[in-house]
Amino acid sequence: MSAPLISVKEMHKWYAGVHALKGVNFDVRQREVVGLVGDNGAGKSTLIKILSGVHDPDKGEIYIEGEPVKIGSPKAAMRLGIETIYQDASMVPTMSIARNLFIGREPLWVALGGVGLIDHERMRRESMKALADVDLHLRSPDALLAELSGGQRQGVAIARAMHFKSRVLILDEPTNHLSVKETAKVLGFVRGLPAQGVTGILISHNLHHVFESCDRIVAMARGEIVFDKPVANTSIEEVQDYL
Repeated sequence: MSAPLISVKEMHKWYAGVHALKGVNFDVRQREVVGLVGDNGAGKSTLIKILSGVHDPDKGEIYIEGEPVKIGSPKAAMRLGIETIYQDASMVPTMSIARNLFIGREPLWVALGGVGLIDHERMRRESMKALADVDLHLRSPDALLAELSGGQRQGVAIARAMHFKSRVLILDEPTNHLSVKETAKVLGFVRGLPAQGVTGILISHNLHHVFESCDRIVAMARGEIVFDKPVANTSIEEVQDYL
């Protein structure tokens, strides 16, 4: 069997004397969607921030396809193909859909030393294709993000990750504050990740959403992984016993 796409070994993290992660071992396989659950303070956000390059571990190793890596910054994570979508979708409401989709990675007409003119037409064209690829059909790439619903904003963030060929998409509570209809749409995006060659990690407090969209469920408590099973082999009631 090939090595997991991501493998965390004996991960520890302390915050001002609080042992937030206690020897965590966590694997994610290629084209798998893993649901990561646990109460506040369980350690799941700390684990994800380490994988996203926001925080450094105090001890432990991270491997990508069996090779050790250092993820020293969010840009380093993106270079490794790890993209994270936070609850606020990490986008700018006063900017257009196209600008948000390409933020920090704008295509240039002519570049000299990394400086040049932005190719706005290419951004518009490619952003609409990226949105259509995740079955999100919006009227114009020039519309402001502020004009979109919460579910549509999450769709734009997912389209961005797909367009830039992310290998791993981490979604941190993506259905918070969404309507029932928008929640269903976002969960549909998550379910569709493996078909697009993308591995997913879904952080959620809602076990029903995890069971609806994930292949495997991992539960954390007090800085440790306390449960790890395929969704098909467990139940919400069994998971709740560990939380």
